[in-house]
Amino acid sequence: MIIKILFKRILFIYFFFLIFNSVSAQIHVRFIVKQRPSLHAMDTVYVAGSFNTWNPSDNRYQFKPVNSDSPFLDLQLAAGNYEYKLTRGSWNKVETSKNGKDAGNRSLILAKDTAIKIFINGWKDDFKIEAVARQHTASSHVSVLDSAFYIPQLNRTRRIWLYLPDDYSKTKKRFPVLYMHDGQNLFDEATSGFGEWGVDECLDSLFRQGKKECIVIGIDNGAKRMNEYNPYEFKPYGNGEGDKYVDFLVKTLKPYIDKSLRTLPDKKNTFIAGSSMGGLISLYAVMKYPTVFGGAGIFSPAFWTASGLEKDVNKMTKKMRSKLFFYAGGKEGDRMIPDMKKIEADIKALPAYRTGRSSAKIYKRIDPDAKHNEAAWRKYFPEFYKWILN
Repeated sequence: MIIKILFKRILFIYFFFLIFNSVSAQIHVRFIVKQRPSLHAMDTVYVAGSFNTWNPSDNRYQFKPVNSDSPFLDLQLAAGNYEYKLTRGSWNKVETSKNGKDAGNRSLILAKDTAIKIFINGWKDDFKIEAVARQHTASSHVSVLDSAFYIPQLNRTRRIWLYLPDDYSKTKKRFPVLYMHDGQNLFDEATSGFGEWGVDECLDSLFRQGKKECIVIGIDNGAKRMNEYNPYEFKPYGNGEGDKYVDFLVKTLKPYIDKSLRTLPDKKNTFIAGSSMGGLISLYAVMKYPTVFGGAGIFSPAFWTASGLEKDVNKMTKKMRSKLFFYAGGKEGDRMIPDMKKIEADIKALPAYRTGRSSAKIYKRIDPDAKHNEAAWRKYFPEFYKWILN
């Protein structure tokens, strides 16, 4: 009897400890806007960051009172590192420098209750002249394949970019194909939101060094990016449309590309890559179509938005024979690296992987100082490309 009582007390203390820790782990942070341009002094301000999947108009992250000289926002967050920016409800109305230049992400290292005073120097939509003057940086090997390619699975249209290696016009060779998401951010500074990957400049340079050549197809994102790049329901955005988007790539776009261009259409010459939500949907594409894609570039994957991913990894990757390049930065939020490592570990723990029946190959790169941005993905794209194609 005494042992039972002691055991119950130990259990009570243990569960109390867990509950206490889960509560105490939440830290209070108050964001206070101390200065903003007078032109929009009465507009609603939002915070978008790694703690809310960078949603620029999430009402739960709205500063109040709207008409105050110093609107504020109180949040409860776990201790850790975060990045964020201020907006007025969209990325077209994001904060900038005084001259209208793109501002870098703000950083927050949260260890105790704190208050952050914020000074906003400008808003992007107040510098339309500068925006128009942005220089096009796409190389001569880049073109727009179609400005409104029809997606029957989603009843939408999308701009499709095409990169052809220099040898394409000089030979009759066939080439591997790399499909990439967020097409407007791949080649051209003028169409990108926060900088470009520089895929064309990178590949031009690598090909001059004798590396394997490749065709790149860039698919623009759209207004429902958070749905299209997610096969699972994610409450802030609703039902995922990732299955239909991946079906579009495999059943509509790829057949068109293989028919229109001199491609090597087999699995060992077909690849897919993207960042953030694009990283998530790239992994899912390989999982769903393991006989179509021979490898994936999974940059800064937003795995925390995918509630069913772990279950599908265990169910869908048993016979996967593809190359997986995982990349994450140490300053992308506290969940980025652990979530990525967990999925990597799940794949490696599969019986087929451990016994050698699966020839899936995994390459992992973590940069402890890198943030969640195009500059980081641009830096590691060459490493990904050389590993996965050469």
